[in-house]
Amino acid sequence: MLKYIKNLRNSLVSKLILTVGITMLLGISIWAYFSIKYQKENIIQDTVSGTDRLGTTIKLGTHYAMMLNSRDDINQIIQNIGKQKEIENIRIYNKDGEIKFSNKTSEVNERTNIKAEACDICHRSEPPIVDLSLPERIRIFDSPKGYRLLGIISPIHNEPGCSTGCHVHPEDKKILGALDLVVSLKETDEEIYNFEKGIFALNVFVFLLTSTIIFIFVLKFVNRPIKRLIDGTRLIAKGDYNTQVIVDQDDEMGQLAIAINKMGREIDEKQAELNRQRDEYQNLFELVPCLITVQDKNFKLLKYNREFDETFGPEPDDFCYHAYKGRDKKCEICPVEKTFLTGRSYFSEETGVQKDGTQAHWFVKSSPIRNSEGEIVAAMEISLDITSRKQLEEKLIQSEKKYHDIFRNIPNPVFVLDMETLEILDCNERVKDVYGYSKDEIINKSFLELFKEEEKDQYATRIKTSAVINRAKCMNKEGRTLFISIRISVSESEGQKVLLVTTPDITRRLETEQQLIQASKMATLGEMSTGVAHELNQPLSVIKTASSFFIKKIKKKQRIRDDILLSLSEEIDSHVDRAAKIINHMREFGRKSDIKLVEVQVNEVLERAFEIFSQQLRVRGIDVIWDIKEDLPMIMANPDRLEQVFINLFVNARDAIEEKWKSKEYKKGSKKITFITRSDKKQVIVEICDTGPGIPKDISDKIFEPFFTTKEVGEGTGLGLSISYGIVKECGGNIEVVSDNNEGSCFVITFPIPD
Repeated sequence: MLKYIKNLRNSLVSKLILTVGITMLLGISIWAYFSIKYQKENIIQDTVSGTDRLGTTIKLGTHYAMMLNSRDDINQIIQNIGKQKEIENIRIYNKDGEIKFSNKTSEVNERTNIKAEACDICHRSEPPIVDLSLPERIRIFDSPKGYRLLGIISPIHNEPGCSTGCHVHPEDKKILGALDLVVSLKETDEEIYNFEKGIFALNVFVFLLTSTIIFIFVLKFVNRPIKRLIDGTRLIAKGDYNTQVIVDQDDEMGQLAIAINKMGREIDEKQAELNRQRDEYQNLFELVPCLITVQDKNFKLLKYNREFDETFGPEPDDFCYHAYKGRDKKCEICPVEKTFLTGRSYFSEETGVQKDGTQAHWFVKSSPIRNSEGEIVAAMEISLDITSRKQLEEKLIQSEKKYHDIFRNIPNPVFVLDMETLEILDCNERVKDVYGYSKDEIINKSFLELFKEEEKDQYATRIKTSAVINRAKCMNKEGRTLFISIRISVSESEGQKVLLVTTPDITRRLETEQQLIQASKMATLGEMSTGVAHELNQPLSVIKTASSFFIKKIKKKQRIRDDILLSLSEEIDSHVDRAAKIINHMREFGRKSDIKLVEVQVNEVLERAFEIFSQQLRVRGIDVIWDIKEDLPMIMANPDRLEQVFINLFVNARDAIEEKWKSKEYKKGSKKITFITRSDKKQVIVEICDTGPGIPKDISDKIFEPFFTTKEVGEGTGLGLSISYGIVKECGGNIEVVSDNNEGSCFVITFPIPD
């Protein structure tokens, strides 16, 4: 019996049914309590409302008889109403507490104590309360017959008709008396009692019915499946991993059965895998390419792998120190001894002699082996042969000395910078030759101190994010501006990431390039002289014609009309401006330009370069086609140098067209140069195309080389396209040629759009 009770107490089904039953019982009881309470309040409220309406009806029914002081009519009305079954008493009190009318004749003219139950409602204070709410006028008390009574006292007010009728009451009296109506609550209480019994019976029925359904449901869908699941898991625990738990349900129990079956299969697979790994780890222990031993506290070799056996050939029951180094006692510094003392792992480097007599070096690590109680019963020692590493270390020391000498004597300045702060951590001796600072003066200073104050932030960002910075401007110790090419690479020094920066001085090279570019400009100006003469000839002709006209008129002493004088003067003025503009443009083009890159609108530079050629192209019958996109993004370039690029390409296009058609007849429109500009999300593209003979494929990859030209001797230097190529590259752009033999050439220039 006790065993059954214990099993029942430990049963999940019993706990579930008990918990659900108690919860359901508690919920139904709470619902019944509030339902009965609500119903009782509603019934009492309805009874009170009905009784109050009945009292009002009695007052209204006797109102007219009271006005006439017809006592018989009043008595008759009260007697008739008092015959109703639920009415116990109907009394009308005067202001002195005397019963003037009652459904019980024996009570008439009886005087009650003014502090009696009914009267005390109004007379509990002086003066008496005149206005009372309905809840304040109610009293519930017990009848001598054993049931409850409900009494409502209603004041009879002194109305205007009462002070002027046949029985006059003073106007200052507000209350003439009171109507006390007492009704029985016997039937009401019986109704409430019957309702309570019905609710209780319903609760008991619902509880029993629900409990029975839950019990049957839990027994069928929970208890039986759980027993099957328990039996299945016990079989799995015994090693029968292929057992199948059958639960024909699609709910959580069925899913749990599927999970247990899957678990059994996976455990079977894992066990097989574990056995395989055990064999694999045993093989690894034997075949791992390092020395592994297991030693006791006396350093006796309990176990070792094949590598150790082949390397040292230990004797049976040999000791570690004897097998390793041929010693008769343990080493002075032994990591295994420390592991037994502290229970932690230790490292060391050991040197010994192998079986063949050669010296070797090992990296040794020891770790404890504990039993189930946590006691150290043995120590594992793993030794890795580092003989090759030791040899490499020696070579590395020599190599470091060698490269340190290279670093110190390299012909360009070399800096070692902190990656974050750009502080100079080290530099070579060449820094003093270029910048004038000794090594002691510049170490621990910021590399940015070599740049102008307003450019430091810009170079700080570029140094950290770029690999190459071409044509950077810096200052030496004397404040003189230098041009350098910065090469940056990430390296490591003394355990931290650093920037290795070389800064070859390119000031002289740039000066030479400037001279070469200026020479190219002068050569271009020489080639353009004929075209400029054409451009200047027209305004000079207009000025000459106008001046001749003035001289002729003045000699003949003829008057010149004002409108003619004004028109000719305006023509002279406009053509003088045009000639001055051409001359100023030539002067600006011929001067030396700075290397600084600024924001440039390509279309404006292209149109400016074309101004010099417009007249000579028109004279030569060459048509110009403009296909430019408005509102192109700005690019970074030097406007004077970019204009030189376009002029070089205009000259080449003009000469190519002239070469093709110099001895041939041509149709109108066959000699033309096309200018195209456009852009995409990343770059601005400029195309300058001509209808010349084109460039043969075998020389298309050579045209940008210095001094390479297809023109005859004396007609070209071969520097135009080479210089143009360098200028475009300065802007971060690219230039290439697309050509078909006898179909013309097209130079395509692309410029990146800056962020």
